Amino acid sequence: MATTFAKAAEKSAPATHAARIGHVSKSFPGPSGQQLVLDDITLDVAPGEFVTLLGASGCGKSTLLNLVAGLDSPSEGTIETPGGRPALMFQEHALFPWLTAGKNIELALRLRGVPRQERGDRAEELLDLVRLSGAYGKRVHELSGGMRQRVALARALAQDSQLLLMDEPFAALDAITRDVLHDELTRVWRETRLSVLFVTHNVREAVRLAERVVLLSSRPGRVAREWTVDIPQPRRIEDSAVAELSVEITEQLRGEIRRHGQR
Repeated sequence: MATTFAKAAEKSAPATHAARIGHVSKSFPGPSGQQLVLDDITLDVAPGEFVTLLGASGCGKSTLLNLVAGLDSPSEGTIETPGGRPALMFQEHALFPWLTAGKNIELALRLRGVPRQERGDRAEELLDLVRLSGAYGKRVHELSGGMRQRVALARALAQDSQLLLMDEPFAALDAITRDVLHDELTRVWRETRLSVLFVTHNVREAVRLAERVVLLSSRPGRVAREWTVDIPQPRRIEDSAVAELSVEITEQLRGEIRRHGQR
């Protein structure tokens, strides 16, 4: 019943996992008593691995991500993140509109304890990493939806965590912008070798991005099945191999939804 954050540097041997979720269950109070949302979830994320969590709406994907982030505690089980507290990126960009793009990133650096004289240069480096060079002084209202999500990604990276949690960060974007940001996220992940746990209900998005896709059953959420994605990167969402695996996963997802509806 605990979430543990520990710096990898404090360990004598390299961490064997970026996140370890052990027999985690989560219940919330409901009108007829405790409602079980997650049931006995066990899942490891390896260092440098990109994992997508996939499932129907209401299956507990975001709840599990919040538990890993330390925003809530499991009712049962344990969660360990040896690299320290994870960085979290939400569906909404959650940028402060009264700050510039650069100052939004600097805020995360300040909270990390980065000296004032270093923050500006580091913010510029992170903006360059997400291909927003020259946007340091722009206000939030001057940025497109895709640019705002890039700034949000740069701010998450500024937390210097080894584990990045992403809760449907591209769901509100149009298809073309989302496609571009899939490319950008893949590039950033390959350059930084961060571990990523990415929540989505979009099957093709899950297959395009991940090294491993984990399907959660409908409520209560359980690990129903996993797929290793051996398709070489970079991938396109219209690639035949992506489409083929997406069809297989979609059939499994539909089965979970049907089972839920019959109860």
